[in-house]
Amino acid sequence: MVRVNPLEKVRNIGIMAHIDAGKTTTTERVLFYTGINYKLGEVDDGTATMDWMPQEQERGITITSAATTCSWRDHRINIIDTPGHVDFTAEVERSLRVLDGALALFCAVGGVEPQSETVWRQADRYRVPRVAFVNKMDRVGANFAGVIEQIRSKLKANPIAIQIPFGAEDSFVGVIDLVGMRALRWHDESLGAEYHVEDIPDDFRAEAEEYRERLLEAVAETDESRLEQYLSAGDLDREQVLGGLRDGTLSNTLVPVLCGSAFRNKGVQPLLDAVVDFLPAPTDVPPIEGHLPATGELDVRRPDPEEPFAALVFKIMNDAFVGQLAFIRVYSGHAETGATLVNSVTDQKQRLGRLLKMHANKREVLSGVSAGDICAVVGLRNVKTGDTLCDPGHPIVLEAMQFPEPVISVTIEPKTKADQDRISEGLSRLAQEDPTFRISTDEETGQTIISGMGELHLEILVDRLTRDLKVGANVGRPQVAYRETILEESAGEGSFIRQTGGRGQYGHAKIRIWPLTDGSDFEFVDEVREGVIPAELIPPVEQGIREALERGVLAGYPLMGVGVALVDGSFHEVDSTEMAFKVAGSLAFRDAAPKAKPVLLEPVMEIEVVTPEEYTSDVIGDLNRRRGRILSMEPRAAFQVVTAYVPLAEMFGYATDLRSLSQGRATYTMQFDHYDEVPRPQAEQIIARTRGLTT
Repeated sequence: MVRVNPLEKVRNIGIMAHIDAGKTTTTERVLFYTGINYKLGEVDDGTATMDWMPQEQERGITITSAATTCSWRDHRINIIDTPGHVDFTAEVERSLRVLDGALALFCAVGGVEPQSETVWRQADRYRVPRVAFVNKMDRVGANFAGVIEQIRSKLKANPIAIQIPFGAEDSFVGVIDLVGMRALRWHDESLGAEYHVEDIPDDFRAEAEEYRERLLEAVAETDESRLEQYLSAGDLDREQVLGGLRDGTLSNTLVPVLCGSAFRNKGVQPLLDAVVDFLPAPTDVPPIEGHLPATGELDVRRPDPEEPFAALVFKIMNDAFVGQLAFIRVYSGHAETGATLVNSVTDQKQRLGRLLKMHANKREVLSGVSAGDICAVVGLRNVKTGDTLCDPGHPIVLEAMQFPEPVISVTIEPKTKADQDRISEGLSRLAQEDPTFRISTDEETGQTIISGMGELHLEILVDRLTRDLKVGANVGRPQVAYRETILEESAGEGSFIRQTGGRGQYGHAKIRIWPLTDGSDFEFVDEVREGVIPAELIPPVEQGIREALERGVLAGYPLMGVGVALVDGSFHEVDSTEMAFKVAGSLAFRDAAPKAKPVLLEPVMEIEVVTPEEYTSDVIGDLNRRRGRILSMEPRAAFQVVTAYVPLAEMFGYATDLRSLSQGRATYTMQFDHYDEVPRPQAEQIIARTRGLTT
């Protein structure tokens, strides 16, 4: 395969933001102005290219990250439009893992909102360079300077404006470019495809010069030669400014900030210029690290088509026409269709089937892939998110992604006998696609339980099951994913001794347990004196304890935040087996846990309510009734923003109640924050209910 663009002219970027900041609308404008689409798609009309699922078009939100490719200034830009709703945070997580740069969108009125903070932290974790775009400058209450200050204070970033708005609200007509010190005015009659350059009006001159001075100071600090030039001449030329902004962006020491209104078709072309000028090519990011499967030693793959092939599977999607699609990011090497690769996680050989360049749910066949490419593969068997595909002669395991644990569950059962087999097949297909979706079976009732990140998450999954996969299903009431932990230290002992006619079973373990305070779920320490228990029988003790943690001692919920030390025990020369010590470890933990003051934990959500001022007291009163703890209140235009911690158990049906309280004018967002102890009265009810007692 001959690459059309050299690697330096490729940009792999994601668009990330809070829900309703305009990510999909911005992507639609990018596709229009780069010639991919011949007409503008609109989220509100359900015609957005990137929101292709029926569930997305009906709700006007992005659910699954969609990939597309376009060209700008002789550069190829691979774009992933990610969801903004916190229930689909896994889509953002896995997209950021494989992207080189990101566009962070902020609403000019809403500023830095909760999910903006979440995705920003995710990007920090993967050290993804960012360019910020303050969208919706045409809205009433738009405040460009206020958003920049929030990026600095809330996200602890270093935002540097390279544009300021040319007008605001109804009078927003374009942007003032601080690099070239010129004004850009868009033509509405050309749907924003054309704009003309003019001198900065006198009304904006002083503000532009003030922002330009800040820009030059930030750029000068990126390099000693630029600093010397700035100190001696008091100015920098265009190439020095662009070079400094690029260096600062790539090193994550500054974030260039642009502005515009994607819906009104203003400011998108300079945003594309910023992607090309400031965000990294695959050659600008450090080599990807992994480890060798045989030895565990650290190894790297450089973004070079001549290196051994290595790619990460970051998403699985089931397609009605071609079956399972595996999305991959190629980090090194080159491979043609039909090549034999190895999945280094499972050590299974894989044949590279059809290769597709995706454009939302449309596709284009490729003959091969090279370093820097993002594409979909048809026909891979038994692969899952996080697997590595690599050259069989040079195996490497790339670091997989970490996903949050589900916080909410519902029971689901087939409506008819005919749905019985289809429901398990449909659920397993959905679980393959979504790593935050879990399926389990209640051992006592035999019911199937599905778990996810929120009510909307499960609602969408059930909708896809019934509509796309044609499965009839009845769904129970949402259930909270409680956890258990311990508050005190204790000790326990477990023995498993069985004597039958032949060889017996003998396992004996003594343990000490204590609460962990560092936020980790489990820690195991071997404190046994040498020779007391053979080394090969100690891992089975840990395994038995881990299995015991799955069912807590109060209400059967998993235990977390527990440290365990194996302190003593005994073994039999003939009868001691791994199974006996595994059972002994489990029994020892069952002995120790009830004496360690076990308590019930519940997921606590951080909720942000944006309400008209006249309903503020009603909203706060309602949150207090839900055992909420108010964290802050701040004005935002004509609204009040109330932030609070509220237990998830109290939040079911909140959307309906909030609409009633505010005559439909208040909105809210909610995301998981932490686990906290359940108050005693509620804990007793939950424990009694799970034990099948009447309350």
